[in-house]
Amino acid sequence: MTDYGHDLLFGAIVVPSSAQPQDAVASARSAERAGLDLVSVPDHPYRPEFLEAWTVLATMAAGTSRIRVLPNVANLALRPPAALARAAASLDLLSGGRVELGLGAGAYWDDIAAEGGPRRTPGEALAATREAVGVLRALWSGTGPVHRRGQHYGLYGAAAGPAPAHDISVWIGAVGPRMLRLTGEVADGWLPSVPHVPPVRLAAGQRLVDEGAEAAGRPPSAVRRLYNLSPGREDGFPRGGPRDWPEQLAALTVEVGTSAYLLPTHQPDLLKTFGEEVAPATRALVAAAREVSTDRAGHEPG
Repeated sequence: MTDYGHDLLFGAIVVPSSAQPQDAVASARSAERAGLDLVSVPDHPYRPEFLEAWTVLATMAAGTSRIRVLPNVANLALRPPAALARAAASLDLLSGGRVELGLGAGAYWDDIAAEGGPRRTPGEALAATREAVGVLRALWSGTGPVHRRGQHYGLYGAAAGPAPAHDISVWIGAVGPRMLRLTGEVADGWLPSVPHVPPVRLAAGQRLVDEGAEAAGRPPSAVRRLYNLSPGREDGFPRGGPRDWPEQLAALTVEVGTSAYLLPTHQPDLLKTFGEEVAPATRALVAAAREVSTDRAGHEPG
């Protein structure tokens, strides 16, 4: 069993349609009323059918009072990390410490190149992500001027700040082995999605994240494990209806270590069910399993 002991988080993924621009904020309010912890939006700047992610997140934060907001995940190839650091910190200050940062190296390279962005090889994307996380943390430190040399992103006497209201978590949407190890080395969390990393592949991914953390002298528990869910598909997860989900999510937590679950939906009723029924039932199952595990450990001969 691999349970990193994190508290459980539950959230929503909301697609910000430019055809129905008010729906995303309404969904954020529904998610907050349902007691969810997080609300996120995908970041695809090259798709005009989506509203711009940071504009939506700012409006969501202004329209809520408790729930945390994040891009799921920020498109690093089209968002220079110095500007990204200041945008995230500014919104964190304005929202009273309610911003986290999902970060992706980039995909859909044809679309990125069409927007004037780079077309990176996997090795270049890995190096750029490593440099970007360093830039983010250096500017959030609030102390400068900052000097960081980099092939893709550097700082050459840049003024640091603003410092965010709280320590913003960097959750990387990694898939490949090298990016998974980098996540363990430098990030605060791993944020995969069911279509790209189905449940049967989670344990292998967790081990690579652990390897990266240990190589960097960090405990694996320093890295939260999150999951973008995808129910209702033939190859989706969790399976069945909401009443079937708590047992499946609890099993992932205690057996694989996943501790945050984000559900893609705009439906207020489903958000309510996820927050008011699925989340507490899952927490109860995990708490019971952890208690049994603790009791067993206490009775093992020393």
